[in-house]
Amino acid sequence: MDGKVLHILEYHKIIERLMEQAATSLGRDLCGRLEPSSDLEEVKLRLQATDEASAAERLKGAPPFGGIADVRAALKRAKIGGMLNPAELLEIASTARGGRLVKRHIAQIHEDHPLPLLHGLAGQLTEHRALEESIARCIDEQAYVVDQASPELAAIRRELRGGEARIREKLEQLVRSPSVQKMLQDAIITIRGDRFVIPVKQEYRGHFGGIVHDQSGSGATLFIEPESIVQMNNKLRELKMAEEREIERILLRLTAETAEHADDLAANLELLGQLDFAFAKSRLAREMRASLPRMNDRGFLKLKRGRHPLLPPESVVPLDVELGNSYTAIIITGPNTGGKTVTLKTIGLLSLMAMSGLFVPADDGSQLCVFDAIYADIGDEQSIEQNLSTFSGHMTNIIRMLREMTPKSLVLLDELGAGTDPAEGSALAIAILEHIHRLGCRIVATTHYSELKAYAYNRKGIINASMEFDIQTLSPTYRLLVGVPGRSNAFAIAERLGLPQSIIERARGEVSEDDRRVEDMIASLEEDRQSAEAERQTAESLRAEMERLKERHAAELRKFEQQRDRMLAKAQEEAREAVAKARREAEAIIADLRRMALEEAASVKEHKLIEARRRLDEAIPDLTPKPSAQGAARKPVRVEPGDEVTVISLNQKGVVLETGETEALVQIGILKMKVALSDLERIKQPPQPKQPQAAASLKRTKGDLRMELDLRGSTLEDAILEVDRFLDEAYLANLGQVTIIHGKGTGVLRSGIRDFLRRHRLVKSFRDGAYGEGGNGVTVAELK
Repeated sequence: MDGKVLHILEYHKIIERLMEQAATSLGRDLCGRLEPSSDLEEVKLRLQATDEASAAERLKGAPPFGGIADVRAALKRAKIGGMLNPAELLEIASTARGGRLVKRHIAQIHEDHPLPLLHGLAGQLTEHRALEESIARCIDEQAYVVDQASPELAAIRRELRGGEARIREKLEQLVRSPSVQKMLQDAIITIRGDRFVIPVKQEYRGHFGGIVHDQSGSGATLFIEPESIVQMNNKLRELKMAEEREIERILLRLTAETAEHADDLAANLELLGQLDFAFAKSRLAREMRASLPRMNDRGFLKLKRGRHPLLPPESVVPLDVELGNSYTAIIITGPNTGGKTVTLKTIGLLSLMAMSGLFVPADDGSQLCVFDAIYADIGDEQSIEQNLSTFSGHMTNIIRMLREMTPKSLVLLDELGAGTDPAEGSALAIAILEHIHRLGCRIVATTHYSELKAYAYNRKGIINASMEFDIQTLSPTYRLLVGVPGRSNAFAIAERLGLPQSIIERARGEVSEDDRRVEDMIASLEEDRQSAEAERQTAESLRAEMERLKERHAAELRKFEQQRDRMLAKAQEEAREAVAKARREAEAIIADLRRMALEEAASVKEHKLIEARRRLDEAIPDLTPKPSAQGAARKPVRVEPGDEVTVISLNQKGVVLETGETEALVQIGILKMKVALSDLERIKQPPQPKQPQAAASLKRTKGDLRMELDLRGSTLEDAILEVDRFLDEAYLANLGQVTIIHGKGTGVLRSGIRDFLRRHRLVKSFRDGAYGEGGNGVTVAELK
């Protein structure tokens, strides 16, 4: 890919952001060397790696890349026999451990969510636990060779510490002596050149034997090693040299162990770099809110709400564009600062990102193409003065592009033909576009020339587009409108800014009739587009609302069906239990009858048969709701002889013959029995007319009683009369509640009926119908 194009489209800034996401120097190195590929299969593999890394991070986070370092130089030195220092060995052990943890992390994710590409890379990582443990046993986290590295080193260091303690003890005795203290600059012990010394005043130099190792800057103090500890310091020096030789031997041994695995460790570094590179791409995608594009090599691209990745997300206007299907070239027109150049750069940069295996900041379902090359001639109109030299520079660039481009190239041209005479520039722009279009390239070009609008309108495979401009605010909206050529808007802008109307009218007269017709056609297309856009948004809103209602109704239906299934299951279970209980009781009664028949030789007494019949009657399942516990403790009711009552425990009706304080004599059929007053419930008697002489009478017919009244289609006056009659009949029939069907309609019938119910003497309350009862198309009234 041409480096100049990469720079124009600011691809290097994407690479810099990608490098910031890498966790290791190995990954950063691969990020820095990333370039777009023209091989479709390679691009798909790159995107697959990014997609798998995104899935892995979503599930369990990124692998632990901490502790992994680029130790390739140390491995190379180990292979040729050099000695590695403790810090290098520690980095090698840390890298080996990091590779093992990364491998384990990816394997765990792969068990739940397949990651074929990443798992294949991680599976090639080799483990070196023995080398890790060997280095960790000899070198601590501060890169210090520990005493336990070898028995010899431990013995040497024990002797060293003992020798240093003896020297300090001897010197402490010396500096504490009163006769010596006056000769010392300070009563301290210090070290010069790995040997213990004391600071002696210059004038007392002759009182001390031994060796002078240093003096102060003023010369007033000499650092002398007393003769009494010279041999002890010599011994200490020999021990330190022995310690160095032993440490060197240990390091050589560890280096030799490392050299045995150098090739495997170097291969691990390459694999770890590729894994870190994949997860860096994943982190960049998350930061940009980017998605996986579908790739092809047939020159087709479709961006859904594509966004330039280097612009602030809160201010960027999404781009919707399609190229390479019904048309292969787009000619974008419109005023300066409208976003034409940003559109070109967005298309080019997102194509480069996708060809590099990076996710693109666009919605799911976006498609991009693998081009063999992308060519761009883009200049900054705000900073480049359009003169002959600039025109020559643009032409030189375009000529080079024309020599190199192929039918599988993407060509981006900004302000084609600008910088020269408008007539010649537009003619030259049309000729260049025609040549590139015949070659089969995909083209996106911007221009100010109106001649190119007509060219794109009449040419098959080329389509006009423009950047939307708001006349009311005199500012661009940065939205790309495909299929609508751009308008200059010069007269409208001048008029809004206050240019005299006479000048504007004079300018309009200078415009040719053809140009006016084109502008009028564009204005008509713009109005139609805006109208269609508004209708589309309304349709989308209605469709979304219908989807929400559909989902809500489906959820309510599911809830209702689940509740119904639970109730049916519960009823079936209760029925099974009741039938089983009845069967057991019947079998027991039959067994008793058989036993009695055998014992009494067919002379079973009548009272025993009656008792058996009673038991059979009691065995019949009673699935009616049981009276509540509060009902069991009912208060005694007041009854008078002749009252019609219900005996609650027997669920039978009777007539009171006599009453007492706690009981009443009740006749049930031909049977008379005493019943507790608390077990009685008086049956309500229909209200008797106060004036028997009234001519009105009520005629009731059995079987004619209804619990609902359908008033749909009735007038409000007729409905009120019918409701009044219906409520009287329901009350006399001792109905607890009734249903009045009035429908939804305009709501007049429902409102009138409810106003009437609110004032009716027999109505206790009313409500809308529940789910399954008719909703607000019915009113359920509860009677007093």
